Amino acid sequence: MDLETLLERINLGEDQDIEFKSADGGFPNEVWKTVSAFANTDGGYIVLGVTENRNRFEITGVRNPNVLLKEFWNNHNNQQKLSFSICDNSDVQTLKIESHNLVIIKVPRATRTQRPVYINKNPITGTYKRNHDGDYPCTDDEVRQMLRDASNDPQDIQILDKFDLRDLDPETLKSFRQRFSSREPDHPWLALDERNLLIQLGGWRRNRNTDKEGLTLAGLLMFGRGNSISEALPRYQLDYQERLSNDPDVRWTYRLTLDGKWEPNLFNFYYRVYSRLVNDLDVPFKLDKDAVRRGETHVHEAVREALVNTLIHADHLSSRPIIVTKFPNGFLFNNPGRLRISILQLYDGGISDPRNPKLQTMFQMLGLGEKAGSGFKKILRAWKEQQWFRPLVSEKFDLEMTSVALPMLSLIPENVEQELKEIVGDNYCELTELDRIILVLAHQFGEISNSDIQCYRQEHPRDIGECLKHLVNNGWLAQSGRGRGTQYALPNKGQPDLLSLLPSSEYYEPSSEHNESSSEHNEPSSVHNEPSSVHNESSSVHNQTSSVHKDENLLLLEIAAPVREKNRVSPELMRDTILKLCSERYLTVKRLAELLNRSSETIRTHYINPMWSEKLLELKYPDEPTHPQQAYRTLLSQGISKVSDTRSSSQTP
Repeated sequence: MDLETLLERINLGEDQDIEFKSADGGFPNEVWKTVSAFANTDGGYIVLGVTENRNRFEITGVRNPNVLLKEFWNNHNNQQKLSFSICDNSDVQTLKIESHNLVIIKVPRATRTQRPVYINKNPITGTYKRNHDGDYPCTDDEVRQMLRDASNDPQDIQILDKFDLRDLDPETLKSFRQRFSSREPDHPWLALDERNLLIQLGGWRRNRNTDKEGLTLAGLLMFGRGNSISEALPRYQLDYQERLSNDPDVRWTYRLTLDGKWEPNLFNFYYRVYSRLVNDLDVPFKLDKDAVRRGETHVHEAVREALVNTLIHADHLSSRPIIVTKFPNGFLFNNPGRLRISILQLYDGGISDPRNPKLQTMFQMLGLGEKAGSGFKKILRAWKEQQWFRPLVSEKFDLEMTSVALPMLSLIPENVEQELKEIVGDNYCELTELDRIILVLAHQFGEISNSDIQCYRQEHPRDIGECLKHLVNNGWLAQSGRGRGTQYALPNKGQPDLLSLLPSSEYYEPSSEHNESSSEHNEPSSVHNEPSSVHNESSSVHNQTSSVHKDENLLLLEIAAPVREKNRVSPELMRDTILKLCSERYLTVKRLAELLNRSSETIRTHYINPMWSEKLLELKYPDEPTHPQQAYRTLLSQGISKVSDTRSSSQTP
């Protein structure tokens, strides 16, 4: 980390990927929790010699950096303290700023075979993950999931105790044979009985070391009866949803889940879901080399690949469900388990590390799925041919899930360009190509980050950052968050339908043990918010509403300017500004964060929750503190007088 970047990050404060410690009394023992958390999440920096004082960070330096470094390396290389030596010599540096020495430790993201990285010899109690600017203990389920992924033994070859051929659905096996035969009628495996066919496919196995044999997890998942699958995997869940209605009160227009009406194995799920995913895709008239009309396009092939990948790469032992969702403008595929290769390797192709290779073999016998990491390249090819937004792959660290969003949206539709012209005004013609692409991405995805933009552009991240800063300074983008967690959105724009394509904890229904914050007023992810109704109105009403929103937005930006335009302000000024912003309207934490150019976590933790407790603010939904669209308004009877008292006392010598 260079000096300029470090100074900027100190001004911004702690976030998902950076932690500051004073280290005035020696090497802080709490650092090891952060090392574990960064390694198990997405990496980050630990800076020793920076002290927090009244929610501000200032450089105080360390007395003897060599002593700190020696203690760090002694414990770092001691498995009694840290389970895996995650850092190299190049990951640790010292910087001198004026008379102050700082120690900077870069913690890389651990690979799947290194996780979990834990402290004090105990993976169950010593494994941490990073969430916003804090380190939190991983749950038992999360630790077990990491341990499963760390093993080089495939998950699906596990032999299930006391399960046999009676746990398989005969109709599913029959359908598999028929589809296999229609594709390769002369394949020698077709002459085998069920047990020997399963042996070849990996659905039945004998362990040579123990001589134990039986049905494998792959065999049960692919061909099993619903009751048998539930006995082996009590939290097994498949969910397909079609969200095709413009009515925000309609959660789905069709749903397929475990309802007892069908045998919910992966074979049946695939064929029921795939036909619905592609039933309204356009099929142009095109003949193959034998003058026979082709029944599908590269888009069909890409959707098929995405669905198969979701099933074969899922961690089926997780408590999370597999969820496939169809929207009017795209698809979303969610599966439990993080990527086993990096996102960069996934986009580049050529590398495959399947979690369930036997399931992969079974689908390949049906002509489905690719080896050698070429499947995702086919998805990218199809979307590029259609000039649609590039597929977006993301990992949900707090849920240990992976999502693949396939938006069927043109890069710059006419109606989108018109909306952007309304936002930018006469300066639209002066925008660079990068400016326009960023604004379009923000329009279509709702919120974007620097790393998201890198998927679409070849510019250096620093150049993209400068462009984002330029757009924010001109009021054409709103910024929230800090560091790598910084998100950008069009100012005061309702959520587009495509936001439903991004990962949302609404789908996963996690148990209470996954809720890290103690506050009951946590702001939910923006993906929970339904699209603004203004998009469903006629054009004239939409334009009128946009004008009203634009005027209100300018007013709010003017009120927020004293805070928004500065990196550091006094807590009194921040509280006063929040009360003014909320004086005539209810505002969510997320909206306040955008207006004030701070992270939602900072606004919620340090201001909204205390101010609500002090009865300076009232809830929009007082009977439902955790309402998904909870917002806050100033209690005029008490808020103005209290903040005035605060200002007066703060000005007293």
